[in-house]
Amino acid sequence: MDNCCFNRPFDDQSQIRIRLEAGAKLLVQDKVREGQLQLVWSYILDYENSANPFEERRTAIGEWKPKATVDVGETPEILATADILFNKGLKAKDALHVACAIHAGCEYFLTTDDSVLKKGQDISDVKIVDPPTFVREVRL
Repeated sequence: MDNCCFNRPFDDQSQIRIRLEAGAKLLVQDKVREGQLQLVWSYILDYENSANPFEERRTAIGEWKPKATVDVGETPEILATADILFNKGLKAKDALHVACAIHAGCEYFLTTDDSVLKKGQDISDVKIVDPPTFVREVRL
């Protein structure tokens, strides 16, 4: 999950799309707690979360790091993959997030960012979807 995904439950829930994404994201987190899904963390998620201006959100998101089965650090291979993804149109931080997921061997990368979802259709190394799509595909 990227930072947008982690922040979704804190967003204004008056729009149905946001409520659906938040609910699906919370279900995914429940499955992580139950050990049915594995969470991967990365240094770029640490970086983005540390810049969150809302202390409550920053703390709540940071509490998920110890629940991750993998914590991906920066490597030359990740930077090289991120550069390729950046050249495919992803923003720098998004490219780093996706590169970390690829190098961790993730099957899925969850985001609520429309730009990442659109550009992610051209990436074959990891399936980039929003939380409701993930819930449907893995039948949670």
